[in-house]
Amino acid sequence: MKALEEALDRVLSCGEISRDEALVLYRDAPLEELTRAADAIRRARCGTTFDLCAIINGKSGRCSENCRFCAQSAHNGAKIDEYELLSADEIVAGAKRAEAAGVLRFSIVTSGKRLSSREVDQLCEAIRRIRAETSLAVCCSSGLLSVESFRALKAAGMTRAHNNLETSRRFFPSICTTHSYDEKLAALRAAREAGLSLCSGGIFGLGETAEDRIDMALTLRDVGVESVPINILNAIPGTPLAETAPLTSTDARRIVAIYRFLLPTASIRLAGGRGLLDDFGFRCFESGANATITGAMLTTGGVDAKSDLQMIRILGYRPGLDGREGESAR
Repeated sequence: MKALEEALDRVLSCGEISRDEALVLYRDAPLEELTRAADAIRRARCGTTFDLCAIINGKSGRCSENCRFCAQSAHNGAKIDEYELLSADEIVAGAKRAEAAGVLRFSIVTSGKRLSSREVDQLCEAIRRIRAETSLAVCCSSGLLSVESFRALKAAGMTRAHNNLETSRRFFPSICTTHSYDEKLAALRAAREAGLSLCSGGIFGLGETAEDRIDMALTLRDVGVESVPINILNAIPGTPLAETAPLTSTDARRIVAIYRFLLPTASIRLAGGRGLLDDFGFRCFESGANATITGAMLTTGGVDAKSDLQMIRILGYRPGLDGREGESAR
């Protein structure tokens, strides 16, 4: 396919493809040709480093936001464990378990629109201890924080902030109305201003179009995100999307491949819903993805780190940190 060959040559030469070009590839390129080309971009632009991240559900449930996919929203009827911010001891214990399993990156995820100043102080204590007692890189996903809060977390030892855009600007009001797309972008910019690297992606299978998928990737490209979680909707009972049919492995591979074309140097990270794929994402890691969340997700299960490390070796990757952390580690 000529359009695919031209796009591949341009991205390998450090150029970019346009929205219209991405749509042509997404809709028309044969899947196997597209995924092989995406993996060639991954090898050329990212090498063989594979970034494994383990997460801990640091504060669960009772979230004020009405995201239609989320089991932790107080607006939805999902049955989950609910608790306030875990103690530093509990968070550090989780970090040590992750390190013992062979993980290099650890992310603390908290429910709610944003943490209070008291909770930020509590989280800073946990991060300082993780950095003192382990060799892990620390990330946090704590909502729509201010630049001052992000600076405090960075000073404690956090290196990356996570905040998913979830979908395109056009489609976002269909899945959440209690905060705006601009608020999410403002939080990412505040984290960048504080000197943090950025992790942001979305959930696929919400009812979005191909255009929505590509438009989110272009927004992430504009922001300069280093890590892009690809979540496959896990339709949880009690949420408004509970009856939504899951995406297939073919859908996931095509999404991953087009994201590699649009975000050639980012970590394309399989995250929530990976366990729904018939191969747990193996073919996605041959289609341009080069990172994952390992172990349990927030309210659902996942793939254990031992299995992921075996898979990485089979695929010819080596565990390592991406982005600025990876450079400093080397």
